[in-house]
Amino acid sequence: MGSCDPEPQKLWIETPGIPSAPLSRAAGCNIFLKLENLQPSGSFKSRGIGNLMYQAMLTKKNAHFYCSSGGNAGLAAATSAAVLSRPCTIVVPMSTSQYMIDKIRLLGAKVHQVGAHWALADAHLRTELLAHDPDGVYVPPFDHPHVWTGASTIVTELASQLQAFGVSVPDAIVCSCGGGGLLNGIMEGVENHFSSPSPNHNPNTNDHQQQQRKPQVLAVETDGADSLNASVRAGALVTLPAITSIATSLGAPRVSERSFRWAREAPHLKSLVVTDAEAVMGAVRLADDARMLVEVACGATVATAYNGDLRRIVGGGSKGEEEEDGTEDEALSDEEWSRKNVVLVVCGGSLVSLEILRAYQEKYNVK
Repeated sequence: MGSCDPEPQKLWIETPGIPSAPLSRAAGCNIFLKLENLQPSGSFKSRGIGNLMYQAMLTKKNAHFYCSSGGNAGLAAATSAAVLSRPCTIVVPMSTSQYMIDKIRLLGAKVHQVGAHWALADAHLRTELLAHDPDGVYVPPFDHPHVWTGASTIVTELASQLQAFGVSVPDAIVCSCGGGGLLNGIMEGVENHFSSPSPNHNPNTNDHQQQQRKPQVLAVETDGADSLNASVRAGALVTLPAITSIATSLGAPRVSERSFRWAREAPHLKSLVVTDAEAVMGAVRLADDARMLVEVACGATVATAYNGDLRRIVGGGSKGEEEEDGTEDEALSDEEWSRKNVVLVVCGGSLVSLEILRAYQEKYNVK
């Protein structure tokens, strides 16, 4: 492929949505895994970053790409730049590991390490590097419509892939949330593919039951990297004073404004926070049950299948459970819950190795 005629489909790939028996048994319902860990850069970031860079190449053939990132977005930018045969500079914060920096440099990108967190790295990129390069193209890690549209192709694929298993609309889609690029893409995809009237809809009636139902979307963060949840609870965009979670790939001090608007406007979107220990457990159990190695940032989503959160939030808990105020929640029976279909977006992440995961496993005493 020549750099003057890039093909967008070559910057990311279609990933399978497959049923998982081990996770289904653990969750008590039908679990499907959308395997974004198989993307060229190792995470879903290839979709959004790849789409943005492809769109930029349509108008600026001599582009030099600049991306600020804690790791995975930078790796996706470097991967796409290598395919497009264009130079790429990544600025990462001081918290980014040498393990990830080496991966980015192996793809031919230049790496600068500046600032205590992503926002400071981003400020350096904009003022000290991008501002002085007339061919420079800014590649935001999550906050851009092209990024969201690229991520929305996950739902485009799911809409057709699930048909093979007799599922027209999943009951829920679960994804990890950092800055909100993946979440915004999932929400955009849900609106595009699951908002049309059902085949039996009568346009002359006001029966909302005849509208095609939307899957519930569950956005999962870790405690200490929970800028969306903090904003939802505060009723306004909140900037976290620091990122204290080990899931540094989720470490955006402030979630995108679009994500916050989705949380305010979409009743089918729910926000959830899990602990670092639960995120580690999710990554460990996925390695055991599916033989796949992912970051703890991805483990946060997977954990919901094991720790009861899916049943509690999507299924309303178990019959007989009482809420804190002593009232019984409206819940599905075991049989009703067993028929539900839930997609876990295995977003992947390259900041992981057996050694890294084993160290976390020992630190949090995860069996």
